[in-house]
Amino acid sequence: MYNLLVTARNGAWDEGFYEFDKSRFLEYTNEGIASALKELSRSHIENLKNYPSVFAYEGEDSDLRIGYLKSIKERGRNLLIEFEFEENIDPIPFERIKPIAPLLDIRSWEMNRTHWAVKDEDLFERLRKIGVLEAEGGTKKSKQGRPTAERSKNPKVTTVQGFIGKVLSIKERNGNEVFYRGHSNKRKYKLEPSLFRRDEDGDYLYKDNEHVLYRELLVSNSADFQSDVYTLDRLVRMQHYSLPTRLLDITSNPLIALYFACKSANDEEGEVVIFSMKRKDVKYFDSDVASCISNLARLPQTEKGKIDFDDEGFNEQPPVKRLLHFIREEKPFFEASIIPDDLRKIICVKGKQSNDRISSQSGAFLLFGLDAVFDEEGTPEIKVSRITVSNKDAILEELDLLNINESSVFPYIENSAKYVADKFKFNKSIQTAVD
Repeated sequence: MYNLLVTARNGAWDEGFYEFDKSRFLEYTNEGIASALKELSRSHIENLKNYPSVFAYEGEDSDLRIGYLKSIKERGRNLLIEFEFEENIDPIPFERIKPIAPLLDIRSWEMNRTHWAVKDEDLFERLRKIGVLEAEGGTKKSKQGRPTAERSKNPKVTTVQGFIGKVLSIKERNGNEVFYRGHSNKRKYKLEPSLFRRDEDGDYLYKDNEHVLYRELLVSNSADFQSDVYTLDRLVRMQHYSLPTRLLDITSNPLIALYFACKSANDEEGEVVIFSMKRKDVKYFDSDVASCISNLARLPQTEKGKIDFDDEGFNEQPPVKRLLHFIREEKPFFEASIIPDDLRKIICVKGKQSNDRISSQSGAFLLFGLDAVFDEEGTPEIKVSRITVSNKDAILEELDLLNINESSVFPYIENSAKYVADKFKFNKSIQTAVD
């Protein structure tokens, strides 16, 4: 993610502060991000300040500067920003990055209008690949300690013992809960649920049909959902069956996350993402906030898009009334009053251990609200750190000695059979060595 700030006023970026008309904020920004940032909460402001920013003048013949926002304040119809440039990054002629403008989501004619956009692209990675910034490993730190060319270098492990040592060294334990998620390719995967995946053109694959996906699976497999009380229960089961949902799997067992970081993409470095949050912020399957967010899955996208979060009569809007109806189906005594901000939160929730897979993987979830976007660097509520993982085959062998393998992580007879067959399959090279 990065901010793109464009102005027509010559010399504006020499002053250290600037005012944008609110109507220009989030122009040329993807709809999902724009909806999430429409109301500038404190956490949204902190996220925007942590994103690198590109400062540009209208036209394509000027230099760009890279820096960070120091403050964002609402001033009536305006947004006042204070900023500073990265001293270690020289001005960049627009001509240098024009060839990769589509990769940076800089659109046609966008550089000819004063506006502030938020882009879902890795700015530093893109600039490094074309040689504008230093190669990986040669980055310097700014005064604030932010990396000038990429995220701070993560610790790397090549053994289970080394990984456990890193995990045990995490100090944020008092009053906090810690969860983990494994990515087999640290450069490919983002912290977003499968429902929000996009195609190569940036279009959502599933989000607009979320309510249809939900109902179709219930229609075709109704018996499997008979024991589920809450919509969240059904979403958890649907996630288990690989249906795209607004849930992102996490686990309380770091070795499970390490297994997923190693189980595929052998030629790529994996990572274990570590989430730390206050225990009081962790919700359970019967949480009211979880019910509010979960039942968004039943609301058609056209109705979600009509929700006005600035309306003083928020709960009187027809889409919100329908959402309240869904919530009251599972919670008859739910008060007819939804807190608007609750619908746009990302919360950690512990579901019921309703199937063997959730139990074996010590599963929990991040539940994403309406058009919510998780900052890869973490949020004020959820701190994020990472451990890079390599030497995957050797780590998988060590995990097997600890009974962390396909048979135990996916506890179904077909997986157990596959694991046993692979483990005892004839290996000619080993047999020759024994002979």
